[in-house]
Amino acid sequence: MHEALELFRQLINPQWIFEHGGLWLLLFVIFAETGLFVGFFFPGDSLLFVTGMSLSANPITLSNGMAFNVWLVILLVIIAGVLGNIVGYWFGAKSGPLLFNKKESLLFKPKHLQAAKDFYEKRGAMAIVFARFLPFLRTFAPIVAGIVKMDRKKFLIYNVFGCIAWVCAMILLGFFLGQQFPGLEKHLDKIVIGIVLVTTAPIIYKVFFGKKS
Repeated sequence: MHEALELFRQLINPQWIFEHGGLWLLLFVIFAETGLFVGFFFPGDSLLFVTGMSLSANPITLSNGMAFNVWLVILLVIIAGVLGNIVGYWFGAKSGPLLFNKKESLLFKPKHLQAAKDFYEKRGAMAIVFARFLPFLRTFAPIVAGIVKMDRKKFLIYNVFGCIAWVCAMILLGFFLGQQFPGLEKHLDKIVIGIVLVTTAPIIYKVFFGKKS
């Protein structure tokens, strides 16, 4: 049990992910967090920030000597994030018909699914873009979009736009802060906690203080 908890702590630690998996694990984490149902616990925001800070000192170098500067890493991460959302949408589209035909139960209310469908028809673009900046929501937003059959072209456009904005904001923030304040990495744990608090605060506020509707 202790070993399992320790492994979980490592998997949600952005510094550990970056040091032990490098570029490829970074891309997998972003892909999983933005598209796979089980990826909601990954620390996407803080991982991208740590990546930016690391790149401010040195480019990522693979074992074969190939180096990746900040712009190339950003491009690869954007591709991973866009593909992740597409997979999430596909999963939602495949499971959607089953949910719409499912009978009402204690845990499932068809009216909630219909409400989600109405919301995505009116504000789906906003949901796809802004969900990128909110932990947990960025995992489930594309899945729900697929479930309620959001227009594919519209989804793809805002999927790409939202991913570019999110990845560039997180990585470049870490990159430029790392350049301006070289000793900042010594306080990386506090910075990561701060990022988690800032990004989850809107969700916590909505849950406890938002309107019931």
